[in-house]
Amino acid sequence: MSAQQPSFGVVLRRWRERRRMTQMDLAFAANASTRHLSYLETGRAQPSREMVMRLGEYLDLPLRERNTLLLAAGFAPAFQERPLAELSAAREAIAQVLDAHKPYPAFAVDRHWNIVLSNRVLPQLYVDVAPELLRPPVNSVRLTLHPQAMAPRIVNLAEWRNHVIAELRHQLDARADAGTQALLTEVMSYPTPPGAAAIEPEEGAERYATPLKIRTEAGVVSFLSTITVFGTPTDVTLSELALEMLFPADSRTVAIVGAMTKAESGAALRNAALAEAD
Repeated sequence: MSAQQPSFGVVLRRWRERRRMTQMDLAFAANASTRHLSYLETGRAQPSREMVMRLGEYLDLPLRERNTLLLAAGFAPAFQERPLAELSAAREAIAQVLDAHKPYPAFAVDRHWNIVLSNRVLPQLYVDVAPELLRPPVNSVRLTLHPQAMAPRIVNLAEWRNHVIAELRHQLDARADAGTQALLTEVMSYPTPPGAAAIEPEEGAERYATPLKIRTEAGVVSFLSTITVFGTPTDVTLSELALEMLFPADSRTVAIVGAMTKAESGAALRNAALAEAD
């Protein structure tokens, strides 16, 4: 076993400790003896494929990590990892959900928060963003927090930054991932806005969720973000996708977005008429 590929026992013990479970806890959950589990972790015994699958389930491992656990035990992966383009039914379902959310922003992100699908509404929200940050794959975390992206126009940047950092840390607790760690390190290197260290809840939406407040030419819009994931996925790619949808947090945002949408539609009609005239 090479240094780059830890043994099954090492991988198992790391995940058990990450989940803050004792050997007795995990053995009981997986219907095994504590001695057998100890032997598996020390390499004195080899697991069956069924045992590896049970352990992965009770450790609540992401599908990618269950495949890694199987490989470490000498078995073939159990879960496929296909490009989203090949998951036509899922892609169509995602596109329908995103489209139905118009005129409010919605997008699907992968495990590293890269946007893989979007309903592409309200381009007014992305003015003054550096062109290189809008080249695919656009990263949703970088899009809001990078100093050359939307950060200068986010009214509550300190609160939003703390919210995003907490989400990234929670994700790292759930699954060790070098890409997520790199993204967190990058975010922590950005200039720290005033008030980022100590935040007190305010009245209104802030009492139960952190809104994203963006300054636009038409005024400040405020959104609440929701995350939706697929239930019982059997494909690695699908299991790591999340749909993020922004909902208006107040009536003022509803009015401003309505005006933005109307202006955008009018501009599109004028451009179409000019194109026909040419």
